[in-house]
Amino acid sequence: MDYAPSLLYEQSYAININKPADPFFYYFDYDERNYAINMEFQHFHSFYELFILLDSEAAHIIEGKYYPLKMYDMVLLKPGLLHKTEYPPGQSRKRLIINFNIPRDESPLKLSMSRVFSVFDASPCVFRFSAEKQQPLFTLLNTVFNQGKDLSPIRDLTIHTKFMEFLYTLYDEARFNCYKADNLPDTSASRIYTITAWIHKNYRQEITLTSLADQFNVSACYLSHLFKQITGFTIVGYVQMTRIRNVQQMLLYTDKKITDIAEECGLSSFSQFNRTFKALCHVSPSSYRVSPQKSSALPAARL
Repeated sequence: MDYAPSLLYEQSYAININKPADPFFYYFDYDERNYAINMEFQHFHSFYELFILLDSEAAHIIEGKYYPLKMYDMVLLKPGLLHKTEYPPGQSRKRLIINFNIPRDESPLKLSMSRVFSVFDASPCVFRFSAEKQQPLFTLLNTVFNQGKDLSPIRDLTIHTKFMEFLYTLYDEARFNCYKADNLPDTSASRIYTITAWIHKNYRQEITLTSLADQFNVSACYLSHLFKQITGFTIVGYVQMTRIRNVQQMLLYTDKKITDIAEECGLSSFSQFNRTFKALCHVSPSSYRVSPQKSSALPAARL
């Protein structure tokens, strides 16, 4: 017998345990969003994120690739992955976002934890389950929802325990993922998102409007117009933003010299790199490395 499980929801309800920079951190955010708040460009986090759509259609763009979503689809995002949510025009859409950090290197659980977290390396990183498979997952999340209102002194521990059980269950059921990317709204959008995904894989090499037009067998004029219409960016601007986002990650997560990072990310002119980084991030690369919080919330300039 089939049934339709549901997730508990309360607008603007949140469960917070510690801060994003802490090694142990949870933030369950129940709210709704609409087209007006769509981000200009993809961003990344230093923590894990799990997005669940609780309403009608939306989409996620991950490393330039477009993933249409239906109700109760789950998007699993590991740290450093470039992504953004796309909400269609019209009414607001409900969603649950879970941000978290969990220490994983403690022996003897290190191997087991790595296996559980391997679901965040899945391709695609979008999961869609039958109602039967959703039921145990949603039961656990609904328990977390209720525990968030508990005043018990061990509330945080009980939430952590249930969420870990949720991750274990997700790992066990991952083989039943039935997500398949639906057709995009039209073939023009499909072609553009094929190109943006290619850019994210090849941003280190020289990329021009002419080279993209030749590679994808389309006129340069048409591609320029369509790319701007679909993404909101010129091709030059999109390539630059992709490179700068990857520079930001390397500044935060590696000890490499800034000049080496710039060259590795396809920005061979260091003076131009400095100007571009400061225009988009509002701080210099060296300042960003020291204090990324000062620029992490700033919108990217349109190019």
